[in-house]
Amino acid sequence: MPAARSHTAEILGDSPGGALRRSLTLRDLIVYGLLFIAPMAPVGIYGALDARSHGVVPLVYVVATVAMSFTAYSYARMIHTVPQAGSVYAYARVGLGHGAGFVAGWMMMLDYLLIPAVAYLFSGIAMAQLVPEVDQWIWTALAVVVTTALNLSGVRRAAVVGFLVLAMEILVLLVFVVAALVVLAQDGPQRDWLSPLTGDRAFSLTALLSAVSVAVLSFLGFDAVANFAEEAVGGRGDGATLVARALVWCLLVTGVLFVVQTYLAALLSEDSSRQLAEDPAAQGAAFYTATEAAIGGWLETTVAVSKAIGAAFAALAGQAAASRLLYAMARDRRLPRALGSVSSRTGAPGRALLLSAVLTLCAAVWAARAADGLDRLVSVVDIGALFGFGMLHLSVMGYYGLGRREGSRPAGEGGEAAGGAGRHRMSVLWDWAVPLVGLGITVAVIVTANREAHWVGLVWLAVALVALTVLRRRDRREAAAG
Repeated sequence: MPAARSHTAEILGDSPGGALRRSLTLRDLIVYGLLFIAPMAPVGIYGALDARSHGVVPLVYVVATVAMSFTAYSYARMIHTVPQAGSVYAYARVGLGHGAGFVAGWMMMLDYLLIPAVAYLFSGIAMAQLVPEVDQWIWTALAVVVTTALNLSGVRRAAVVGFLVLAMEILVLLVFVVAALVVLAQDGPQRDWLSPLTGDRAFSLTALLSAVSVAVLSFLGFDAVANFAEEAVGGRGDGATLVARALVWCLLVTGVLFVVQTYLAALLSEDSSRQLAEDPAAQGAAFYTATEAAIGGWLETTVAVSKAIGAAFAALAGQAAASRLLYAMARDRRLPRALGSVSSRTGAPGRALLLSAVLTLCAAVWAARAADGLDRLVSVVDIGALFGFGMLHLSVMGYYGLGRREGSRPAGEGGEAAGGAGRHRMSVLWDWAVPLVGLGITVAVIVTANREAHWVGLVWLAVALVALTVLRRRDRREAAAG
């Protein structure tokens, strides 16, 4: 697609502060994606999903994985078109225009700054439970310092350490699976073997879809690997292929892991979905309660330690992704150009990393010290990512469907060629139908978000529009002066 390549290069330009290094392999990219998602992400929301879905949490995750595949498709499509850092910011600039790109990047910034803050806070809470003599905000700040230092040392070194942490998380998950299977073989399940797929009370499609709207949030972070498109080994085309493959693998692997662990947890749970629905206070610890009752407290402690360490390194991946977004926007002079520099020693965007670390640290420590900090932070953390997903799907339709790509065939041309009608139908499917379904799913999830998230999203969007107005005036003045 040489025409498209030249078109995107013309729009996005080159970095005045140095280029990112191509050092990440397929394994490294998958590690970053899986770290950000976390292999045991459903643990904290299992009880809420069980109550909401009438006991079909594994089926919820099957449907959620399929739903997120539409977003994965749009990412894979645009990664090959715009294999650059910044992900949705870069895609929207090419597919929808400069203004839309800035707004998309600004909204994704909210996601990449707050999701790591929540992860750091979870790590601090878990460590404070294990070592209560130290306040949780100190553990939270310490996690930020350690992971920031790793990120500053270079993306390759951080990926190696991340791989070790991910291996530990998967090992703990494997221990849980084996221990659960032993208990089920010896004592049998608390619920019917098929109930996690059919329900432990009357099956409800409405209840299933309501739970799916929450479960898709467990996958947030798999898209982070798109920000490393300029650091994947190989040329632009090979690097884009690696990133697209890593993104799909992250979605599929986590989908399988989520289904397996929630299926086993449902079979071990002594509380029915109706009981959990009637006792909201028990929902947050439902996974741990089932594990402790069936297997023993030792596994509960092991899982808690794994979650504490894993959460910090999920934040590491998120922080790295945030820095690439800041770097890409600064490179295009949408943010201060100082953030667009790359360290000649490590190949990392050091200033962007430090800024993202400071902003995330402020949010995480504030939430750790506030009585309702965790609840308020969690309630708004997803809105930026969901808005970005919506812009992603619109970018596919804008670039491919509306023909913003350079050299696109005018409407109606070539209709008489053999197979033209068939190609047109496939074009409608891939350029319009698939991203439209993805957009519909995203909008549905946004609608189900709480009111505070809606207000935060609207305020952040308003700030983006004001900043865009200021930037456009600056650009016009510079153009007139030039």
